[in-house]
Order: sequence, then C-alpha cells, then structure tokens
Amino acid sequence: MSRGNIVIVFDCGATNVRVAALNEKGEVMASESLPNNTSPDPFYTGGRIWDADQIWNKMCMACRKVIATVGKNDIIGITITTFGVDGTLFDRNGRMLYPVISWQCERTTPIMQNIGRYIPVEQLYSEAGVLPFNFNTINKLIWFRENMPDLINKAYIFLFMPSIFILRLTGEMVNDMSMAGTSMLMNQRGRTFSSLILQKIGFPAEKLGTPVDPGTIVGNITSSAAEETGLPAGVPVVATGHDTQFALFGSGAGINQPVLSSGTWEILMVRAHSFKAGKEQLEKGITTELDPVPGLFNIGNQWIASGMLEWARRTLYPDVKENVYEVMIEGASKVPPGSRGIKVIPRFYEELKGKPGGQILGLTMDSTRDEIYRAMLEALSERLREGKEALETAGGFHTDSILCVGGGSRNHLWNQLRADFTGVPVKVIDKTETTVLGASMFVQSAAGNAASPIEALSKVKFHTEIFYPVTH
Repeated sequence: MSRGNIVIVFDCGATNVRVAALNEKGEVMASESLPNNTSPDPFYTGGRIWDADQIWNKMCMACRKVIATVGKNDIIGITITTFGVDGTLFDRNGRMLYPVISWQCERTTPIMQNIGRYIPVEQLYSEAGVLPFNFNTINKLIWFRENMPDLINKAYIFLFMPSIFILRLTGEMVNDMSMAGTSMLMNQRGRTFSSLILQKIGFPAEKLGTPVDPGTIVGNITSSAAEETGLPAGVPVVATGHDTQFALFGSGAGINQPVLSSGTWEILMVRAHSFKAGKEQLEKGITTELDPVPGLFNIGNQWIASGMLEWARRTLYPDVKENVYEVMIEGASKVPPGSRGIKVIPRFYEELKGKPGGQILGLTMDSTRDEIYRAMLEALSERLREGKEALETAGGFHTDSILCVGGGSRNHLWNQLRADFTGVPVKVIDKTETTVLGASMFVQSAAGNAASPIEALSKVKFHTEIFYPVTH
C-alpha cells in the first residue's frame, strides 16, 4: 500500500453530506460539505426518502474539492459513515429496487406500534437490545413484506446506507457490523443476525448477507468511481459504518467511561463488555448497539437537552440580541444552588406526541428568568445522573468520569453542575470531529500504519478540561 497517511472519510448526515481528509494524527487537512435533506417518495404519498443519486453527486462534488488540496499519492484508504438504520433492497446486478426510506418517514409508525403481531416487544428487545423506535430497520422490512412482497422475492440483498456508497465506489455489496447493530434485527450477544427475529417477520436471512467488522477492506476504487470522485483508482475502501459508534470511539473513551454528546438531544453512551436488556432497561430507555471493536457493546440513553434551553432563550431572553448564551450563563451563575425553589420537569418532548410532560414548578412573583434557566440546567444535570445510573445497571460497571463533547460542552456552568450532580469528574475534550476521526483510525490500521485502530488512536493528542464535583 501507499506510504502516505491521508484517509478520506465520506460522512453522510441528515443535514449535511461531507467529505474530509484526515492525517494519522486525526487532524482534518481538508473538508467540504453540502446540505442534505429528504425528498418526497414518488411511489408513496406523504413518504420521505433519501435520494441516493443526489447524495452521491454531492459526495463526488465535495470529494473533488478535497482531493484538489491533498496529494493523491498520500491517500491510503477511503471509508463511509452515515446515520443508522436506513437502507434498501438491491438485485443481484446492484440495481436499487426501491428508494431508501428515511428514518424521518412516518409510514413505519403503525408497524412498530403493532409489532406484537409478529413478536412480543419484550422478546424483541431482549434479543436485539435496541429500543423499539419507529424508524428501526425491522419496520422497513416488514413494510416491504406487507406492501411490496414481490420486491423481497426479487432482492439479492438489503444494503444499509454506507454500503450503498461502497457499492458505488467498488462494485461490491457488503454490509458492516456497526450498521447491522442499529437494525433491531441482530442477536447482539452473538454478533449475528437473529434467526428468531427474521423468522418471525418472514425475511430471508441470506438477503442481509454476513456483515464484516469495521476495519475490513471491502474493495477498491473502480476506474468509473475514480473518474466521478477524483480519487485514485485502486485505493482500498474500508468498512466503518454508523456515525454514532465511531464518534464514541473517536472521543478516546476507554471501556466503562461514559461519553455525553450534548446537543439538541443529549446522548449518553458507554463502551462496555456486557449489557442487560430486560424490562427495567426497556422502561428506562436503554438502547444497545455494537461497538466497532468485537466483544464490546455501546449502551446508550438519550433525552432532550439544548432543545429545551433554546425554548428558554426564545421565550425568556428575547430582548438580548448579542452574546445571549453568555448573558444567560452569567446570570444563572449568580443564582444559588436550588434555584431558589424552582424545579423543572424536563419532559419538553416525549415519544408519545400529544402528551407533553414539561413543567416549571415553584414560581413566585419574585422569580427571575435566570433562576428558571439555572433550574433547567440543574434538571438536565439530574437527568444525566439518572442516565449514568441506568447505564451502570445495564452494563454492570462503575463510572469514574464522564467525557463530554458537542455544543453543550461549551457551557462551563452546565459542566460544573453535571459534575456536582453525578458526583464524578466531567472531562471536556477539544475534539469536535470525533465521527470522522474515529472512522479514520480504522482505515489507518487497515492500511498497516498501526497494529489496531486503538493503537492508531493513541497517536492522537487530546486536550482536556476537567470539572470536579463540588459539595455545596
């Protein structure tokens, strides 16, 4: 292989299609992105799809711009990461049989609500470990079975989203383990598609193939793909997959060290050796997916976070036109712990639409907006404590510290409250590109620049700010 160290990562998100070039230190050398969005389904009124041709064209445009700034001879490999669960059916010749149904499409909602017709939800959850979300892959396969069974008969394989673009780059049809782990079709403990689940829903196991582990070389850039993307023909393409899993790996988190990704939603995840998927975990919203490294599981919990704080900004601070978050944080920092008796129930968004549960309690005629804002931060910090304890129960471990990434990690008051409420140090890392960083480490390893992705990651320098718990 080439002696270079540049990895090209195609990163398809729900809002942006991006191509980034990273070196062996995990530094982004060049990056280009274009907006992404769903399209109407031409075959189903009200449905939403991902237009694979449109996304591919954006990938090619962005890639050509990135390639223009890095030396082609230094490129050692390519990989693709995307959001989870989505994909579609292909025939033996690689022809797409139906557009990619988006996770944002509502057509599968009644299927998940009535999944008991196929398999009891408790049994399904125990087997797969994944929460019963409406957008899970299992529901899309059932939709095909109920509405277009002829397509399943014609299909050679169901390809997940990253594999659709692996096919464009290499001509090969192969799925990866990290995407399979999002599908609610797996026996997670066995790291294989579940014969039980597939039998219950009537989908042939052979039409999902045998997923490869991340870091596997699955093909090489074809001459036609080289012409479209600007990439050198023959460069290896390496499987990675689900963006969340590689963001977790790319954060540098060790085993049993929870990582909080703080944005509109907060997602708390941990890399653990084992997991539970019983009634308690189902009720507490614990979902488990497969870590990129075999033998590990990613246990997660999520809740609305900055989305609620945005409501506070719009509603309580409309007069502040500049540096609004700095003003909010400064004001809330002057409010004593307990927010002078104000309590917030942070259920501003629920899975069951139409049943909002958000509340602000303890208001008086003297209550201020800064007190309400601090009460929100305290409520979210308490929710983090609950999430931490739920993960510890599901994974059978004890938390020593929490890593924090994302936009919400820039709020120093919130970080301190997180540490105070959880009773463990909160470590804020300086990396913002953890998805592409994590994925690139698997390519560095596949190219022979490191013995393993973990060794490759050891070359990356992380700068950390630590917030220690304070007892008031």
